[in-house]
Amino acid sequence: QVQLVESGGGLVQAGGSLRLSCAASGDTFSNYAVGWFRQAPGKERAFVAFINRSGSSTYYADSVKGRFTISRDNAKNTIFLQMNSLKPEDTAVYYCAAGKRGRVGVDEYDYWGQGTQVTVSS
Repeated sequence: QVQLVESGGGLVQAGGSLRLSCAASGDTFSNYAVGWFRQAPGKERAFVAFINRSGSSTYYADSVKGRFTISRDNAKNTIFLQMNSLKPEDTAVYYCAAGKRGRVGVDEYDYWGQGTQVTVSS
C-alpha cells in the first residue's frame, strides 16, 4: 500500500553531517505519520524521530535531540532526516516507516523501507 525507499547514507567522520531521504509511493502520503528508526549491530531497532501527517509536530529521542531534524515535503512525497554533529554511536542502519497511528514504537508502523547504512568514524 505504501512503498518507502531510503537514500543518503554513507561514511562520515565524527562531527560531520548527512541528510537522509525517504521517497514514498503508493497510498496518499499525507495520510501517514512517519518515523525514523535505527538499528546498530547487536541491538534492537530504536526510535529516532517522528513527524505527524501535516509536518506541524515533531518528536525526537533524547540521544539525537538538538542534532537531528526531521522534515517532510508532502507535495514531493519525501521525508528527510538531517543529521548534524554525528557521533560514532550514531552508526546504524536507518529506516523510515509510515503509519496512520505511528509515534515512537516499532509496532506502531505498518510500512518500512529497506534501510540505509550510516557509519560514523572516530
